[in-house]
Order: sequence, then structure tokens, then C-alpha cells
Amino acid sequence: MSLELEPVVTGRPLPPSPTPGPMEARLRAVRDSGRKLLIPYLTGGLGKWADIVRAVADAGADAVEIGIPFSDPVMDGPTIQVASERALAEGATPESVLSGLRGIDAGVPVLAMTYYNLAFHMGDERFAGQMAEAGFSGIILPDVPMEEQGPWQTAAEGAGIETVMLAGPITPDDRLQRLCDMSRGYVYGVNLMGVTGERQSLGEQAETLARRLKAVTDKPVAMGFGISTPEQAAEVAAVSDGVIVGTALVRRILDGGGPDEAHRFMSSLRSALDAS
Repeated sequence: MSLELEPVVTGRPLPPSPTPGPMEARLRAVRDSGRKLLIPYLTGGLGKWADIVRAVADAGADAVEIGIPFSDPVMDGPTIQVASERALAEGATPESVLSGLRGIDAGVPVLAMTYYNLAFHMGDERFAGQMAEAGFSGIILPDVPMEEQGPWQTAAEGAGIETVMLAGPITPDDRLQRLCDMSRGYVYGVNLMGVTGERQSLGEQAETLARRLKAVTDKPVAMGFGISTPEQAAEVAAVSDGVIVGTALVRRILDGGGPDEAHRFMSSLRSALDAS
């Protein structure tokens, strides 16, 4: 899937927020302390997901992305697609994920990653409000182009939800600046074109994009897609503010790993980042 959609202007994007929201302020403080950001992704409703959220936070995650399962996750690769299908088969719904999050005190910001159909079905204001009530700090909606963000971001910011924008390797410079200006919380740099998934090598695209992002924004820049090992995490974090790791963690959960395995894997990433 290409992240660069043709512009369709249906709403005016919001101007840059004059002050960072709570999640962005916290991640800025972590970055400014010299620590690299570690942001894992896991699928809500899959296995002992609530306990895994607590485990990865205890192992050194600075924020946690929780996927709200959706029947057509077009940006996600095979592993996360299987995870979504399994979670849905086990009865996961947006409401059950929101309800489950209310009982989690992870101690770090938690944000959702899902698709706009869920927000549209419920209504922007209602969906944003319920997210805030459940304890979400932010959201990633990868299928909403920048030019169509206005109505959603208005509802989200009214509820205190920070919307993270994604930037890809082929994003032009002028568009990159606007994406960074619109993004709240942090900027999600996509290491490579295509869908999520583990990769043997990330190539030069990740480094090039990270440097481009860092040149145009002071917001935290976290790089994701394809990061599978502690060595890759350290390599990507050397030119960015941190990393997002999803498929490698979700695969372990699909293979039967629970909170202990998630803690071990996250600890290995944390150690690599701290040593870099």
C-alpha cells in the first residue's frame, strides 16, 4: 500500500498546535533526557493483551500502540492481519478494547492504531470522546490522507486525543513539512514502502527519511516498519529519536508467548537502545 494518496480536499487541516499535548510533552522530555524512544505495537483483544501492555511498559517502553482489530487492515502485513483475525474471532470489538484499556494502568501513554471506518461508524466526536474516557492519549489513522484530517482532528483535539501522522520515504519535502506540522504526539516515519512486517535489512531509506524529518521538525521522530531485532533498533535510532516495533512482538504473541516473553523481547530492545 502506498502512503502517498492523491490529495482530495474535504476539510481544512488544523494549524500547528501552539503547545504540545501531554503525550508529546512526555515523549519530548524522554528524548531530551538522552533516552531513545521505544514504542511497541500489539493487537488489542489478542491473548493476554492487557497484561502484555503492562509487561512491555515495565520492560522500558515509553508509549504503547494498541491496534483495534479491523476486518480489512490494508496497511498491515500478514502477521498483524492474522492477529486481527484471531482477535476478532475471539470476540474483540472496539468496545471491548476500550473497556479493557480502562483497567490498565501502564504508567506510559497508550495510543490506538486503527482505521477510520470505526470512527466514521461511531461518529468522530463520540469515538474520540470514548477513546479519551478509556485512557487513550492518541491515535494513528493511516487511511486518512492529510487533506481529509480536518474534521477528525477537530474532534480529536477537543477530546484531548493526539493524532500521529505518518510520513513515507517518497513524501515530497513540502508535504513532509506539512505532515510534521499537523502531527501530534510524535511523527511516525515509515522506514520503507509497503505493509508492516519483519525485514532482514532496512536499507538506506530509513536513515534518509529520519534525517529529512529531523531537519524539518522538533517533534519526536519515531521510525517504524520492518524493525525486527535489537541491532536494527539501535541502527535506526542512531539517526532518529526512537523506534516502533510491532510485527516482531505480535509474532511472538501469535506463537504463544505471553507477558514474560514480551517482557524479555522488549528488554532486549531497550538494552540495545540504551547502549547505542
